[in-house]
Amino acid sequence: MSQFHWYPGHMAKARRDIIEELKLIDVCIELLDARAPKATKNPDIEQLSNGKKRIVILNKADLSSKEGNQKWAEYYKSLGRDMAQVSLKEDRGIREVRSLLLKAAEEKHKRDASRGIKLKRPVRALVCGIPNVGKSTLINSMAKKGVTKTGNRPGVTKGKQWITVSKEIELLDSPGLLWPKIEDEESSVYLALIGSMNDEAINTDDLTVRLISLLRERYPRILEDVYGADADDSVEEILSKASAAGNMVKKGGVPDLDRAAKSMLDSFRNGKLGRITLEFP
Repeated sequence: MSQFHWYPGHMAKARRDIIEELKLIDVCIELLDARAPKATKNPDIEQLSNGKKRIVILNKADLSSKEGNQKWAEYYKSLGRDMAQVSLKEDRGIREVRSLLLKAAEEKHKRDASRGIKLKRPVRALVCGIPNVGKSTLINSMAKKGVTKTGNRPGVTKGKQWITVSKEIELLDSPGLLWPKIEDEESSVYLALIGSMNDEAINTDDLTVRLISLLRERYPRILEDVYGADADDSVEEILSKASAAGNMVKKGGVPDLDRAAKSMLDSFRNGKLGRITLEFP
């Protein structure tokens, strides 16, 4: 199967904007999807934020497994990296993010004082990451108001905007940024699965086949519990059972396999299949 790719023109502009804004920021907050932290880590951001303090946020931790969350927390702790696991849907983890930013602000004020700068300006943080990982939702949660556009699809944020969270913290929202060529096939599949690519630009039928393959290998109980299917069933048999479980049939009682495939993909993305981690450190 071919890899999945999606790199619209506005992303190239977003990269140029980030380079320009890095002159003004003190901290780079990188949001990753807790289900696939490796796949959702844009190597360009690592390069662009070189020299800036960085905070890693593993978002959607309510959709990833508890085992996966623990292993990734241990991994980042071993690197000495400031990180937090949050569930913006449940408004969980925001206090920890705020604490990390206040800590960064205090460090900045100490550096300024050592250079004779007495004015305590807010710490300025760039919120960045790939599409649909929750950047705007994080900012809205921290600011406690709907100041940025959000949506459960990639490409909602097109421009840049500064948001004042408090007298100590200012955040800069940025558009989702993928990289031009994703070399690793597995990563491209995970990015497509979690919805960080536009479904109109990829083959969702192929994607559902990959999802079924993953469930067979790592989460066979989900197939059994949700759809009454067995890991040894063929793809068509699993989709037939999924269509029956969801009462998705065409005229004459024929299973609607296309609808079942889309429903299965949506159910994975919104957590209805259960907590699933795609990759471990």
